[in-house]
Amino acid sequence: MPDIRVSAAVIVDRAGRALVVRKQGTTRFMQPGGKPEPGETPAQTLIRELDEELALHVEESDLEPLGTFVSAAANEPGHRVIADAFALRAEAEDVVVRAELAELRWLERGDRTSVPLAPLSQEHLLAFAWQ
Repeated sequence: MPDIRVSAAVIVDRAGRALVVRKQGTTRFMQPGGKPEPGETPAQTLIRELDEELALHVEESDLEPLGTFVSAAANEPGHRVIADAFALRAEAEDVVVRAELAELRWLERGDRTSVPLAPLSQEHLLAFAWQ
């Protein structure tokens, strides 16, 4: 299975809600983030993607590394995604839908059924939001 490398953010607000986003032309919600540009570290990729997609400005010191996770890709059939994941805090007023995003949602603790989720979010990442 071809691999897609990404950086992903598990963003939680003070109420314990987790942020998920849906890209334009897709149906599944996932953690914000994206693919690296040449020479970027996983943290640098995430910092750039959060700014582009959500107008969220973070520093590397704001990111808590969670590890690397593998799941089936949500939007590329026959591929798998390998994600370097990081946790951070943000509030609803800190983010806005931009770039290729169609919408965002804040999920309540343990809520995995209100929106269709990407395998990576369902299988691995949302668990970190509600530890």
